[in-house]
Amino acid sequence: MAAADVVVHAGPVRLGGELMVPEGATGIVVFAHGSGSGRHSPRNRSVSTSLNKVGLATLLFDLLTAEEGLDRANTFDTALLAGRLTGATRWLLARPDTQDLAVGYFGASTGAAAALWAAAEPDSPAVAVVSRGGRPDLAGPRLPAVTAPTLLVVGGDDEVVLDLNRKAQALLRCENRLAVVPGATHLFEEPGALGKVAELAGEWFAGHLGHRAGPEG
Repeated sequence: MAAADVVVHAGPVRLGGELMVPEGATGIVVFAHGSGSGRHSPRNRSVSTSLNKVGLATLLFDLLTAEEGLDRANTFDTALLAGRLTGATRWLLARPDTQDLAVGYFGASTGAAAALWAAAEPDSPAVAVVSRGGRPDLAGPRLPAVTAPTLLVVGGDDEVVLDLNRKAQALLRCENRLAVVPGATHLFEEPGALGKVAELAGEWFAGHLGHRAGPEG
């Protein structure tokens, strides 16, 4: 099945997206990109394709409108971006082709903070979160409220971000793991590094997206 271009309804805002739903999928991973990026992020698209191959549906979408993207402050507004992620998730769960799928979030860089912020909402349907080279520290006081099992993937040579992830991990009360990819830098551009991210994410989501979140979150 080919990916479909979609218009994502995030509350009153309409955002461009790309939806892929493999036959027999039991879960869907919603991507939250980092600042200065969007649904065409080559790294997120690469991970998305890998997840599709193991039977997971994916949604890549722009967190901001073109006009909003011109204001640099918006790209670091974690609450705003998390709201868009929450809105997009509600839209997915109202669609006939995705309403029965368990939801996971994949956040990259600053998008990881948005994913964890959204996952910390009391009524969040997210059942798993993966952060790639993320800034979970930007979700700060929200981290203890996250209940979805969370995987933090960081490059071993991305020392500043690795330290920030260790500090953020200490605030998480949910099931969590910090996976360090040896020799990788922030963008995982080294040979095989992004493939390792996709492998780790695929295993994490496959282990947790077999069911929808219940009333207990």
